[in-house]
Amino acid sequence: MKELVEAIAKALVDKPDEVQVRAVESEQATVLEIRVNPGDLGKVIGRQGRTAKAIRTLLGAAGMKANKHYTLEIIE
Repeated sequence: MKELVEAIAKALVDKPDEVQVRAVESEQATVLEIRVNPGDLGKVIGRQGRTAKAIRTLLGAAGMKANKHYTLEIIE
């Protein structure tokens, strides 16, 4: 899942070399923390959060297939 989020984020931003995705495991879910260049933050979030919501939807669908729960946090 980490690679999926990283690939999506790199396709969205102007500076793909500054994209960092970190997976934090817990008992109930895996939290994927994504960091991008501050100038690219709006591109990852999207208008009214639509892009971030779409990425979360993809994570949810892929997680169902893998029988795991994933959440996405966008770190400033």
